[in-house]
Amino acid sequence: MARKEFLFRGKKIDDLKSLSLNEFAELLKSRERRKIKRGFTEEEKKLLKDLERKNEVKTHCRDMVILPLMVGKTINVYNGKEFVAVRVTAEMLGHRLGEFALTRKRVQHHAPGVGATRSSQALSVR
Repeated sequence: MARKEFLFRGKKIDDLKSLSLNEFAELLKSRERRKIKRGFTEEEKKLLKDLERKNEVKTHCRDMVILPLMVGKTINVYNGKEFVAVRVTAEMLGHRLGEFALTRKRVQHHAPGVGATRSSQALSVR
């Protein structure tokens, strides 16, 4: 069975890559469109320039909107402790980089510690 080709707002990836930044912004939701129209910061401009030259880049720009030129590249996004490798796919278009580099771990509960229950309070700590 053939895999269905991905469309973003009715356009193929090749068509999206040929659009200008303002034309692509018109396809996005309002918050992302406003971010693009207001212009990028110096760090974000540097990130875009590095992505044109390399396939793997490190960045702290968690609020950068994912653009068509990023599809197929690996971006290491800082989560506050380490860089998390994010492989950008077509389905991520219009989202932010920080959405894919989680800053909190899943909570894993273990057995209760000494003194946590009435029965363990009678035990010595040693």
